[in-house]
Amino acid sequence: MKKISMLLMTILVIFFVSCKQQSKHAKDMNPFLMQYNTPFNVPPFDKINNEHYLPAIKEGIEQQKREIEDIINNEKPSDFKNTIEALDYSGYLLTEVLSVFGNMQSAHTNDDLQKIAQEASPLLSQHSDDIVLNEELFARIKSVYDNQEELGLNTEELKLLQKTYKSFVRNGALLNEEEKAELREINSELSLLSLKFGENLLAENNNFQLIIDDEADLDGLPQSVRDAASEAAQEAGMSESWLITLHNPSRVPFLQYANNRTLREKVMKAYIQRGNNNNVNDNKAVVERITSLRVKRANLLGYKTHADFVLEETMAKTPEAVYSFLHDLWESALNNAKKEASELQKMIYDSGGDFKLESWDWQYYAEKLRQQKYDFDEEALRPYFELKSVLNGLFDVVNKLFGIKFVPLQDVPLYHPDAVVFEVTEADGAHIGILYMDFYPRASKTGGAWMTSFREQFKRNGENIPPVISIVTNFTRPTGDQPALLSFDEVETLFHEFGHALHGLLSDVTYPKLSGTNVPRDFVELPSQIMENWAEHPDVLQSFAKHYKTGETIPVELIQKIKNASKFNQGFATTEYIAASLLDMDWHTLTDTIPQKTNLFEEESMSRAGLIHEIDPRYRTTYFAHAFSWGYSAGYYSYLWAEVLDNDAFEVFLENGLFDPATSKSLRENILSKGGTEDPMELFIRFRGQEPSKTPMLRNRGLL
Repeated sequence: MKKISMLLMTILVIFFVSCKQQSKHAKDMNPFLMQYNTPFNVPPFDKINNEHYLPAIKEGIEQQKREIEDIINNEKPSDFKNTIEALDYSGYLLTEVLSVFGNMQSAHTNDDLQKIAQEASPLLSQHSDDIVLNEELFARIKSVYDNQEELGLNTEELKLLQKTYKSFVRNGALLNEEEKAELREINSELSLLSLKFGENLLAENNNFQLIIDDEADLDGLPQSVRDAASEAAQEAGMSESWLITLHNPSRVPFLQYANNRTLREKVMKAYIQRGNNNNVNDNKAVVERITSLRVKRANLLGYKTHADFVLEETMAKTPEAVYSFLHDLWESALNNAKKEASELQKMIYDSGGDFKLESWDWQYYAEKLRQQKYDFDEEALRPYFELKSVLNGLFDVVNKLFGIKFVPLQDVPLYHPDAVVFEVTEADGAHIGILYMDFYPRASKTGGAWMTSFREQFKRNGENIPPVISIVTNFTRPTGDQPALLSFDEVETLFHEFGHALHGLLSDVTYPKLSGTNVPRDFVELPSQIMENWAEHPDVLQSFAKHYKTGETIPVELIQKIKNASKFNQGFATTEYIAASLLDMDWHTLTDTIPQKTNLFEEESMSRAGLIHEIDPRYRTTYFAHAFSWGYSAGYYSYLWAEVLDNDAFEVFLENGLFDPATSKSLRENILSKGGTEDPMELFIRFRGQEPSKTPMLRNRGLL
């Protein structure tokens, strides 16, 4: 017996030593835990595997815990540098890992990543709560905050101090222990529910396929749409068919041009029923639980509603201000939409139809009416908007405005073969940052378009840490020997997301929490939306819109048609947007924690608004990712709010010159470089010279 025991002991020692060595080896080999040794220190995507994320997240949490302990245990009295600044710089590893992980969840996910997210989410929620609910840490922060007037802080330092203190208070630092425990449970569950909503929506997007076997069902579709549908079918193993999906480049032109009304109805209903099909991907219960928990959390923190909690930190400040803003525009928009509906109904009757206009008819007949009124076919624009040409034109616009350049890079790790990378430099070649761009739809990518970052700009110990920014879209793919030809809407989307990218790239701040796009939700869209104004300007269009086959510059007549038709269908566009904004606000001004019945709540919300049945809100509840997955809850109104800002701000360029150097410099210095270091209204007034006026926006939408 004694010999056997000794043998077992020896085996166990060898086993544990081996495990420890393997663990150390795995840790050493984890690219997140090593020097990247990549060009410009970008993430080593070619070395990162799914197995690396969770260990790196856990290590990042442990590192930040130690950093927080160092702050708490500092024997010196709390001051700005040893407490506020130290806290903002803490968690660097965790931020690095999560920036990559979060972006992969959106741009290139898989089942394993989703499982990792479900495991990591509660850990991250607990870690976040451990920081903001730490009484010793908050005591040091409060000590600095209470003595702020004696510290001689500059504008950015003062902003960081105030934002840090307020963030702790808004996240429960003043609650008692029982309330803190309740808040932890709510936050943990909400983090998982938000993940679940997004996963369900991605699955719903990918699950629908309209397989067309009869070529007659393609009647009305432009050849480019047919080719794309054929190629999609071939990739799915259906060589003799055509495939229509819910991705924008497939769905939008199908609803716009397909003569087969039955199939249009099928596609439209599939789109608006996403997350509402009583299947495993149904989002109704998810929404009902999210909204109930948000009310509960808001009440716990001393707010009447979730919207009151969210909007306190925005330009709007209150739900009442948002409702007032939306209602001021609603009546005019809805009246215009009703007139448009009457025109479309007349067109149906005049063409021999004996049916009432429905949502799956709107874009189809609107396109016909636009062609009739303005002799304008949007598909006629595509040959002039080849992606590479548009991108070069965009680079040229930005170069003329700010003098910056974009240098394509080849030997840089990519997270997907579709991605392309550029170094962004000043006119003199000084490095600004890195820009990734990822243009085309795929099953692993969330729908829509967005800007994000793999690293935000900040400064530490006198060294500038340059940003690594990414733009992700779902644009029309190349088909056969034809390059990617964009719709005009996609052109505007590219300019829009590039504005966000500039906000991140041109950031010139010291502290991470205030960097780039870390600004109020209803201000963050100003840099993006102002860029759209250049996309549609005739001088800019003529500089880059060249026919991809002939090289011919877009004709002046076609540009004039774009301008003439710019206010067409704006009643519809404004109404569907405001309807979604009102729906978002209605969900988040609930005062009762009793879960609502999703479909009934939405129906009553839209009925109160007076939305006509021919128009659906741009986002219905069960696929409203902005509100329930992307961080825009009680904030979807912000695109229209920012449109007031951007239209008025662009007036300065119209007055002084499209590329006026002084105006461009002012935009960069007063808006793009400032991040969240100052009050957004003060920044706007400094650039514009006055508070924003609604008049340019109303004029441009045809709502005056």
